[in-house]
Order: sequence, then structure tokens, then C-alpha cells
Amino acid sequence: MTTFTYEALPGRVVFGPGVASTRLSAEVDAFGARRILLIAGASEVALARELCAPFADRITATFSGVRPHVPVEVAESAREAAADADLVLCVGGGSTTGTAKAVALTTGLPIVAVPTTYAGSEVTAVWGLTQGSRKTTGTDPIVLPRTVVYDPDLTLTLPVALSVASGLNAMAHCVEAFWAPRRNPVSSAVAADGIRYLAAGLPSLAADPEDGGARADLLLGAYLAGSAFAVAGSGLHHKICHVLGGAFDLPHAETHAIVLPHVLAHNAPNAPEAASRIASALGVTDPVRGLYELGHKLGVPAGLRELGLRKSDVDTVLDDILALAPADNPTLVTTDGLRALLYAAWAGTAPTREDT
Repeated sequence: MTTFTYEALPGRVVFGPGVASTRLSAEVDAFGARRILLIAGASEVALARELCAPFADRITATFSGVRPHVPVEVAESAREAAADADLVLCVGGGSTTGTAKAVALTTGLPIVAVPTTYAGSEVTAVWGLTQGSRKTTGTDPIVLPRTVVYDPDLTLTLPVALSVASGLNAMAHCVEAFWAPRRNPVSSAVAADGIRYLAAGLPSLAADPEDGGARADLLLGAYLAGSAFAVAGSGLHHKICHVLGGAFDLPHAETHAIVLPHVLAHNAPNAPEAASRIASALGVTDPVRGLYELGHKLGVPAGLRELGLRKSDVDTVLDDILALAPADNPTLVTTDGLRALLYAAWAGTAPTREDT
């Protein structure tokens, strides 16, 4: 018999086409909130205000200075905007949710999240802040959004390239859940189902960006991905991407999409059961090749160099990543192995299980 611990996170999820327009007001009312801080990126303020029209008189401040990786100065400005608030409502992607979490971390205010991408962070208790070139992450139940309103219709205007990158970022949450420190049979089952929805939705979306069914599949897959990650925790892949993102201000989702097949190639030889389940969920025989080819067909940048990373940058972050690498990673993380992994991700070469 398998022995494990599974700690389900509290939270309410409302999912369906159009629910942001028809149900958001009631979800906000459930908190009895009278002074709401609205957080939305500059490109989504108009949408957010439209959704908030039924309770516009209760929006006491709007913060739109969202930036990737949540710089400390952005967090401080958002906290100042929350001075008189009794609820935080965030509408947007992972950076927007991250900014709301930064507010909750010091104020304890409840969050209602309305995601417009496939980030998945809206169902995790993980927060992240960047100071200078270093990104710090932590876990605190106070930052977990109390209610999440998932409306696939809100993702219809998300450009295909961003949709693909965001969807593969969600895929990374699923794949890593199979070997993350708190992995268990429940989180692995959730992760496998998340992969299936994401693998089905991504090609369909690329073929027809207005395919509502594909958008719904991706959003459901993202929810499952975030749920698996929230319970299983963060592994080598996320450590790599957080260090790279903080040090070089690389785009979050694209970095995850590029690095993921290389981490899978690194770990698969010593995680055969995980590799088999990932392959089955993807509908392929070789999960490393299948994942890489999926990204290639969807137009993901071939390597980190296409995001502006220089080859010489790799050696500057090796020690930082090694210091964070989980001791129980399926393949022992060494300086040489990590360097080879990062060089391959930088160059964009097709990975194989024998590469590391």
C-alpha cells in the first residue's frame, strides 16, 4: 500500500463561458466587500472595469502598474493603493495575480481572481518578488485567492503566441508535479489529466484561435496544472526558470516553454514511471521528443538565445540554481549536468534522454 500525505487547498472555483459577466458580482458580494482594490495590467484595465460595472461604486482604487516577476517597488506601490481596501480583485495573467498576492502577503486581504491566461498561479499559495536581479519565492496560505472565476471567453483575445507559451507554462506545472518534493498519487492524477486537456487544446487553438472548446480545454488544463503544482511543490524546472527570469528579466511563460523538454530529458532516465505517464497523457511514445515537437510545431522560440540570453550568461547563474536544486530530484543535479542542460536550452537543440 502506498503511504502519502495530501493537503487539499481551500478555495472556491467558478468555471464556465460568460461567468465573469454573470457571476462575478455575486462572488464579490459574498465577501461583503465595500472598498475594493482592482488590480489589472494596463492592457486589461478596460476589460476589468467593464466586468466591475455592476459594483463600480465599490472600486476605491485601481492599480495598473503590473510588471513581470513582481519587482519589490511594484509590490510596495500596490500595497499603498490597498490602504483602505477590504478586498483585492485581480483581472489578468500571472503577473497580475502575483501583484495581488504581494498585497495579500502583508495586508491579509482576501483575493478574488479572474484569470485571463493559463498561468495557474491563481490556485496556488506561492508568491514571488524580485529585487534587483534576484527573485525570491515563498509559500503562505494568506496569498491563496479565496475565489477564482474562470471564464474561457476572456481568453479569446489572448494572441496565439502568448496562448501557446502560457499553455506550455501550465504544462510545466503538470510535468514537474510527477517529481516535485510533495508529489503524491492524487497530485499526479490531477497533473496527468491536466496534460491531456492542454495537449488537446493547444493544437486546436493554434488551428483556430476562436475555438471556444479549445479555450475551455486550456483553461481547465491550467486549473488542474496549478492545482497539482500547489500540492506537489516546486522542482528543478521551476528553480531554473525563476533564477533565469529574475536575473535576466526573461518572459516567464516563454522561458518555461523552452526549458521544459530539456529538464524532462534530464530527469526521464531516472523517473521511468513519471516519463511513462507523461507520454501516455501526451499521446506519444517518447515524452521528451513529443513535448519538444509540440512546442516546435506551435512556434515556441527554439532556444533561450532567442529571448536575448547570452551563452556567457549561463555560467553566471549555475551556483544560484545549484543552491536551490531539490536533493531528491530524480537525476542528481551536478554542475556539469546543469551546464549541459542550460546550454542545450540556450541553443534550442532537440533534447534526448541521453543528453545529460
